[in-house]
Amino acid sequence: MLNDFKDKVAVITGAGSGFGLACARMGANLGMKLILLDVQPDALAQAEAEIKSAGAEVMALQIDVSDAGQMTHMAHRVKELFGAPHLVFNNAGVAGGGLIWENSIQDWQWVLGVNLWGVIHGVRLFTPMMLQAAKSDPTYQGHIVNTASMAGLLTPPNMGVYNVSKHAVVALSETLYQDLALVSPQLGVSVLCPYFVPTGISQSERNRPVDLAVTTPTRSQLISQAMSEKAVSSGKVTAADVAKLVFDAVRANQFYIYSHPKSLGPVQTRLEDILQGRNPTDPFAHKPELGQALRQSLGEQD
Repeated sequence: MLNDFKDKVAVITGAGSGFGLACARMGANLGMKLILLDVQPDALAQAEAEIKSAGAEVMALQIDVSDAGQMTHMAHRVKELFGAPHLVFNNAGVAGGGLIWENSIQDWQWVLGVNLWGVIHGVRLFTPMMLQAAKSDPTYQGHIVNTASMAGLLTPPNMGVYNVSKHAVVALSETLYQDLALVSPQLGVSVLCPYFVPTGISQSERNRPVDLAVTTPTRSQLISQAMSEKAVSSGKVTAADVAKLVFDAVRANQFYIYSHPKSLGPVQTRLEDILQGRNPTDPFAHKPELGQALRQSLGEQD
């Protein structure tokens, strides 16, 4: 397991804010060499300046994680300059919601492109590199952390495109764990499933590519965004708290990382629904007033 981080190399996507930036700060404090990746140039520049001021060796690259060519070029640069990384944090993510039949092609392409394909590219590019390093050096230890969500374990209504992307990340991560267990004890995997934590994800539309823009969001999408912003902004667990959980999990070779472990009740209910073959439980069963308010709001659509 990877438990000595000094002089080790970390690749972090979505490093300009939220969990990515918090993990970059912690990695710098632990003496890591950091490759910071983000699509937003101003946030990336600020992160690079801050991490450099902490004394860490940093390479910052503006990159769209959904772009296979950009990611491939980046991975080659990392290998040339730093060798195989020891920690890969596939973290970049965007939010998307609304009634699932109202999501446009552009919505699906954008959310799946960042949330799922970003992880796919990180796994397909760095895992072979890390396996080769492990084969060449019996002391090498590596770890891959993929950011999913509690929405990767649940199916809350009015946020289907996001749910789909995050369920896919959980499945990818679980399979990666099992596949690596067949071939190398030197690589570990974790999946991060945060609940509502104050980050910039609810404002992720600011980074939506022009060619995937939607000029007029539907009412259900506006409702979803407003609910997401309220829930995220009211979170008490911080990004720094989550970063500590991530590094603790890497040290312990712990697969599932929960920011709010006391909130796993609905996950258990969902699994019981599956095991018993019963219809999905009403997610608002314990707070029916929230369900009624959402139904009423959606009922006001034209």
